[in-house]
Amino acid sequence: MKVLVAGASGALGRPLIRRLRGAGHEVWGLAHRPDSLEAIERLGACPVKADALDRAGIFTLVEQIRPEVVIDQLTSLPASPFDLPAHIAADRRLRLEGGGHLFDAARTWRVRRYIQQLSGFYLDGGKDLATEASPLRVSAPGTIGESARMYTMLEKRVLSAPTMEGVGLRYGFFYGPGTWYWPDGAFSRHLARGEVPLIGAGRSMFSFIHVDDAAQATVAALTAQTGIYNIVDSQPTKLSEWLPAYADWIGAGVPSHLGEQEVLRLMGEESIYYQNSLTGACNQKALNMLDFSPQRLPWLNR
Repeated sequence: MKVLVAGASGALGRPLIRRLRGAGHEVWGLAHRPDSLEAIERLGACPVKADALDRAGIFTLVEQIRPEVVIDQLTSLPASPFDLPAHIAADRRLRLEGGGHLFDAARTWRVRRYIQQLSGFYLDGGKDLATEASPLRVSAPGTIGESARMYTMLEKRVLSAPTMEGVGLRYGFFYGPGTWYWPDGAFSRHLARGEVPLIGAGRSMFSFIHVDDAAQATVAALTAQTGIYNIVDSQPTKLSEWLPAYADWIGAGVPSHLGEQEVLRLMGEESIYYQNSLTGACNQKALNMLDFSPQRLPWLNR
């Protein structure tokens, strides 16, 4: 197939290009910076310089390439998760406005299938793991709620075009090369400096996914049944369990512990919610329909 990947040079984009090329697909990679375009070319894809916020330019690009499939991996995330609040407005604009231009162009030029990056970590599964039927946490405090509302709009959009096949992939927390959650990643640096305490009981359930496993599932989504899929590993784990194990894995000290009242005063409600209210996700649909076989978390299987 001829596949256009937007956001092709990111932590997921690079292994995705490798897997697409390995499967024999013709891949076009959209990026903006010269170093990103060079990386895309080195991976064997055709680099395309474009700004997703330039609506006319995106329409022209899709008209010229005429891809069969568009994979929307557009993000504008900071180098550190600690900087998310300052970047969320730009990220939201790129995904909603820039991604909207890409979606409209794909629909106009009769792209057959549109695959959208979604969130598998701000889902509300109640007392159980979240399924594809579970809603996002749109009423959560701070940036969690803002992100959940954005992802809800993206979910509705990708399934809204009657003439185009829509697939939404709810990825878990990315780990692996180039991500925050890796020995040389930003989260590891903050943790090693003692900047990531365990808050309260640490009840939140986290679902991770290695970027290479996410890439495998995304390639499978080229031909799978349309709809939403949770792309997460098979080890949903409480933060109180995985955080100290992760610290040990990277050679950091045991994380400090703070009570919820102290955190409410020092950091606010969102930090407490993040560590004590999130729901892990169930990947059974992906296992059954995407030939999905995610690897086990390295910090829990030593």
